[in-house]
Amino acid sequence: MSRVIRIFILLLPFVFASPSVDGDARYHLSDLNHRVRLSDPQISPDGRSITLVVSRPDTIANRWQGEIVAINVATKGQRVLTRRRGARHVRWSPSGDRLAFLASTDQGSQIHILPMGLGEGRPITEAPAGVQTFTWSPDGATIAYVAAQKQPSRDGHGTSFVVGNNSYLATESPTQSHLYLVNADGGEARLLTSELNLATNFGPAPLSFSPDGRLLAFVPVRGLHTGDADMTAVHVVEIGSGEVRKITDADRFEGSARFTPDGARIAYSYPRDGIAANLTEVYLAPAAGGQGSSGTRGLDREVRLQGWLRNGTTMLLSGLDGTRGALWLHDSTTRRLELGEVASLRGVALGKSDEIAFVGTASGRPAELYFMASPSSPPKRLTSFHDEIAGRNLGRTETIRWQGPYGFEEDGILVYPPGFEAGRKYPLVLSIHGGPTAASTEGFSDLPQLMAAMGWVVFQPNYRGSNHRGNAFQSALAGDCAEGPGRDVMAGVEAVKKLGFIDSERIAVSGWSYGGWMTTWLIGRYPNAWRAAVAGAAPVDASDMTALSDLNVMIRHCLTSSPWVGTKYQEYLAQSPIVHFSKLRTPTLILSKTGDSRVTVTGSYKLFHALRDNGVEVEFIGYPGPGHFPSDPAGTHDVYRRWIEWLKRHLESD
Repeated sequence: MSRVIRIFILLLPFVFASPSVDGDARYHLSDLNHRVRLSDPQISPDGRSITLVVSRPDTIANRWQGEIVAINVATKGQRVLTRRRGARHVRWSPSGDRLAFLASTDQGSQIHILPMGLGEGRPITEAPAGVQTFTWSPDGATIAYVAAQKQPSRDGHGTSFVVGNNSYLATESPTQSHLYLVNADGGEARLLTSELNLATNFGPAPLSFSPDGRLLAFVPVRGLHTGDADMTAVHVVEIGSGEVRKITDADRFEGSARFTPDGARIAYSYPRDGIAANLTEVYLAPAAGGQGSSGTRGLDREVRLQGWLRNGTTMLLSGLDGTRGALWLHDSTTRRLELGEVASLRGVALGKSDEIAFVGTASGRPAELYFMASPSSPPKRLTSFHDEIAGRNLGRTETIRWQGPYGFEEDGILVYPPGFEAGRKYPLVLSIHGGPTAASTEGFSDLPQLMAAMGWVVFQPNYRGSNHRGNAFQSALAGDCAEGPGRDVMAGVEAVKKLGFIDSERIAVSGWSYGGWMTTWLIGRYPNAWRAAVAGAAPVDASDMTALSDLNVMIRHCLTSSPWVGTKYQEYLAQSPIVHFSKLRTPTLILSKTGDSRVTVTGSYKLFHALRDNGVEVEFIGYPGPGHFPSDPAGTHDVYRRWIEWLKRHLESD
């Protein structure tokens, strides 16, 4: 039976009792009230403390409340430095006597300066449209920042705008973002660049001063619209004269420029050989200008440069290695660091004395702050924000591997229900990651743990395009964005079934974003395999992604050319879930933000009508407003609640 679409806003606080199963408290929706978000750890220049942005859900106001916290490395003691609204992007001054951070004002985000131990911080900028990013100069006297121009006021006339490579939700022309320099004590800002645009709606790339402070590396965008965001190339500006020059002859895909410690070269991110579907490597080019070359090719992993050790030649890299997060030291050789219980990590910071801090998760513990006194030291957990959740009866997590249909060795994550017994038969739920250049890891994840607590085995397959097994596996998605990864997933399902404890009549598939794409592909391509499905923010037609999305014409993943040239549309259609919509038979819950510029809600409407017109049970839940996923506490809670209730209704019925 089909159901009507419902659009709603949920503002009331949510409180649920945590259930007890066989006397053991399992992870439950109410535990989301106690989840803490940790971001942007920064090590003080003396290595004694680490700043961290800590955000907690306010279920009354239905928003996340953040604060900047200083954590003593030796004692683990915590001190709240400020609770300014929207506090983020915290950076120590080179001398360590001050912090600079972004915080919200009536004019958008502005740079605030906080002397250590004094006050709440005062703004030093008055950018009319707000500051987007900044960095300290090496001597701490000035701060370089990026800010957008203010949109001209509208007086009832001239509200039309020229459409370009923008999302179909755009309502005005984009504005340029420029580079400025301001004294760290405040005052009038100096415009450094006026001809180049430094950001689209995706934001600007990081800024980097040369060690002597004479030059500033930045990455402008050759265009203003979101679809132009891959048209990037590394530039430098001479601070004294304002002279700007381009570093390499590339005209797209370059990002995250950073001077080497000796100032002779600039490191930047770039896809292998300039092919968008390839993994991202660290390239290096002469700071005076010239051709860049890969500095991390031998590692064959998608990596991000986190900095250089004190010796000036060894890079600290982060990324994924199989189903675990990884850190590597890389120069003439590569060494992977031992991370102990940590299974995934982000927000890596490197101190002046080679200390390392990061936000990490273990399989049985959500995010905490970890610290390594040196690259050879074991990680020490400095926080205990999630002790209560870590004490729950959680599902055991492990990696499963299988031989894929095209010769790849493939993997995924299994989360077992608490109290698992190998002799029983369990429902199987697929939770497919988005991206697609991402991967499921052994780190703690809310939704799989919530589903495992229901008594289901949860399978998180890593299909081709995932960025954890090297370039051949990641780039195999190009030109094969549905059939190939779909066969990868189905091979993984068969591998799980061979373990002997899956009820093959009770298997469900679900995912968000590219995980929603795969979900809709699988229920059409393999219509008899599933008891139920949940499709969140699901793209269903590749041509919609190139015509309507904020990504639109950017070359990426499997969308390597225009669908409107030659026979490409037929090729893209054959790889789009919509081609199999007439075969849909699986009861499906559809979830989508109505103002999603990444994956337009139009695809969810197509899926809704296809299911209903074929007499398949369907429910479509819309969440008002912009964004790719409901980010407010109540919205996140509601997504997970509906997701689980839909699966429970169909997996546990006869």
